[in-house]
Amino acid sequence: MDTRPVAPKRFADAQHPYSATRSAAGLIFISGLLGVTDDDIVPGGIAAEARQALANLGARLEENGRRPEDVVKTTVLLADLSDRDAFDSIYAEFFAEPRPARTCYAAGALPYGARVEVEAIASAGAPREAGERAAW
Repeated sequence: MDTRPVAPKRFADAQHPYSATRSAAGLIFISGLLGVTDDDIVPGGIAAEARQALANLGARLEENGRRPEDVVKTTVLLADLSDRDAFDSIYAEFFAEPRPARTCYAAGALPYGARVEVEAIASAGAPREAGERAAW
């Protein structure tokens, strides 16, 4: 009998042993986000995935009363480093100056065949006003 784990057929079926966000020491740590919507990686390549991954990051920030300008550090994983220029143009639209410190790595493979994954650390600071939202 084969007892190896089987990858979920759909993204929402996955069981992940970590927190989506975690606060400590005045910071909010946001786990890696993919370009997922409607239970699947968005079609359209790196630009579409980058936009969706950053939109998902924006949603996590908003859930925690934060905005993109509260992000102090990001880590970006790309399935192919040749996608960096395309990713950078989308990233520059999402984050205004001064942009967060960033590390960008090429990953051999990302979950679900994704092309990009973005994690972030944001300042917890004072809570934002209700309804105050980023332009993204």
